[in-house]
Amino acid sequence: MRTRRAPAPGTCGGSAYRDPLTGPNRGTTSVPARPARAYQDRTLAAMRHGSIPGTHGRVRPLILLGDPLLRTACEDVTEFGPELAELVEDMFATMYAAEGVGLAANQIGVGLRVFVYDCPDDDDVRHVGHVVNPRLVEADGVVLRGPEGCLSLPGLEAGTERYDHAVVEGRALTGEPVTVHGTGWFARCLQHECDHLDGGVYADRLTGWRRRRHLRQVARASWSG
Repeated sequence: MRTRRAPAPGTCGGSAYRDPLTGPNRGTTSVPARPARAYQDRTLAAMRHGSIPGTHGRVRPLILLGDPLLRTACEDVTEFGPELAELVEDMFATMYAAEGVGLAANQIGVGLRVFVYDCPDDDDVRHVGHVVNPRLVEADGVVLRGPEGCLSLPGLEAGTERYDHAVVEGRALTGEPVTVHGTGWFARCLQHECDHLDGGVYADRLTGWRRRRHLRQVARASWSG
């Protein structure tokens, strides 16, 4: 999932996306958006000091929409060892290099159920971690239409409906069980990455004129085959 864009000068940014045709979403609140450049600068500084994952990782090429692997459901991880740890480290390095807040393994050509994240919620609390063999066990609350982009669809974005609360269960690198709770923007990230591991992308959730417009944008994109 791509880093949230900074709002244009004189506008109100945040997770409460206002669609120009449908008006404000009921039950939402606006919070200041995180400026993408400042967020990246702090992340790179932390990587230099070795205080976050990805410091020793290798940046791998990203798989773009049109590659069959992105549309293939990923397989469960069965071996918890050095190769998995190296994969997670490389995923963090790749995510940060691409200025993302989340990345699934199939986005770098590995068909395993793993995703990593470094994503704020709507209270600007930073969440950093990884989940192996994740399952989205809860997605509830208010449905919000918010701007969503993807590292595998560079340069594109669309108002996408997601629940504002999500819970993911899975495993850590050690094989120990983990449970991740997300609200707001972070809940959107968790749902986005789980979709990837099932062979989906955010564009699958678009309907009507939004879907038609997005398909036209994909067709015009420089990376589109």
